[in-house]
Amino acid sequence: MEVPQAGDRFNAVKDERLARELVEERRVAMQEERFKSYSKVTLDNLFSHIEEGEVKELPIIVKADVQGSCEALRQSLEKLSNDEVRVRIIHMGVGGVSANDIMLADASGAIIIGFNVRPDAAASSQAEEKGVEMRMYRIIYDAIDDVEKALKGMLAPKIREVDLGSAEVRQVYKISSVGTIAGCYVTKGTITRNSIIRVVRDGIIIYDDEISSLRRFKDDVREVAQGYECGISLGRFNDIKEGDILEAYTKEEYREE
Repeated sequence: MEVPQAGDRFNAVKDERLARELVEERRVAMQEERFKSYSKVTLDNLFSHIEEGEVKELPIIVKADVQGSCEALRQSLEKLSNDEVRVRIIHMGVGGVSANDIMLADASGAIIIGFNVRPDAAASSQAEEKGVEMRMYRIIYDAIDDVEKALKGMLAPKIREVDLGSAEVRQVYKISSVGTIAGCYVTKGTITRNSIIRVVRDGIIIYDDEISSLRRFKDDVREVAQGYECGISLGRFNDIKEGDILEAYTKEEYREE
């Protein structure tokens, strides 16, 4: 039985069953209010939560391109545990970040560390909606370094990737004088001529390359927006396949204040 708080409202009811139902409704409502005001732990705010005594454990979900990378990340991250915070890997798996990973992270308060993988569209949408932090890396050391700095309150990344758009490869053309041209449909955002292209196949990053040609019909163009078709050829990578996702992004330097 809970003690009433100042300002609580009393209700007179006919029987005990109705009283219990009313108590349960109030309890659920209070939990929802606490949940709304809860600030989820991210690498950027981790140290402040530690200082306030709110965090004793940092749960992490690890997703990587191969099992060996998963295990290497697990061992390295768990070694970062200290007297104040324990780093605990609650789940790890091979492949792209899925909606199920987001659901688990949301329920457990975990952050997601990805190595050489990408989230699918449903996962990205759910992560933004639920406030789940995802950190994607191409170098294992960078992931370890960021978590270590966050634990020490020193996290200050200098470069971040800014996603611009994505396109699905629907046809592949081999032209002897030009090379491989991917016939694409832009599914999100904008593909720009000066963006970097991330080739993703089944949630795994295959290659990063620059665009050598971006065309609409026979015309060279500077950008192609969502809902339009285009032809893309890359500078070095020619093993493009139908169904591949080409994600356009740029890199920018910044410093946390």
